[in-house]
Amino acid sequence: MIAIIDYGAGNLQSVRKALDFIGCEARVTDRPEDLETAEAAVLPGVGAFGDAMASLESRGLVDPVRAFIRQGKPFLGICLGLQLLFDSSEESPGVKGLGVLPGKILRIPDGEGLKVPHIGWNSLSFPNGRGRLFAGLSQEPYVYFVHSYYLKAEDPQIVAATTEYGVTIHASVEKGNLFACQFHPEKSGAEGLQILQNFAALAAGEKGE
Repeated sequence: MIAIIDYGAGNLQSVRKALDFIGCEARVTDRPEDLETAEAAVLPGVGAFGDAMASLESRGLVDPVRAFIRQGKPFLGICLGLQLLFDSSEESPGVKGLGVLPGKILRIPDGEGLKVPHIGWNSLSFPNGRGRLFAGLSQEPYVYFVHSYYLKAEDPQIVAATTEYGVTIHASVEKGNLFACQFHPEKSGAEGLQILQNFAALAAGEKGE
């Protein structure tokens, strides 16, 4: 079972429907005990960094999420779920993120011809070779973004994919069992479904299927 972590943010059901579509058993849950028995977990979300961290705290999910990641089971952050894995965000000064990866979340700078939030389809590049999430995708796959803040990771080796929108955006990261995407695979058509299938295959591998 893949646990979809519910901390009061939106977009949970679209992730569940996408996982259902590719034949995965997925459950939306805010129960730490469900995380203990899940083979993999997804942290989706849209909204503000500070509000999300407050909600994770109030539901008693911060330590269980960190513990799940330490166990080595496949974990996927999506959009705000990527941002929460890092240390801090300019969106919510003084609020600490989960801090399981080193890096900061910065506001996309204003630029001529650029609208913030960044909404729409952009192509990905793979600076460190094609990671496990992107197996079977086209050479420069197009995926769907909705965000005003972007990741600048401290460790370039964890950056699995980038895109350009006035600045170079670290659009996906991978480190061991931990994966995250700034874009929305569940809204990215066939390429996005392939990403979710690749993640599901990793989850199946963890339980020996």
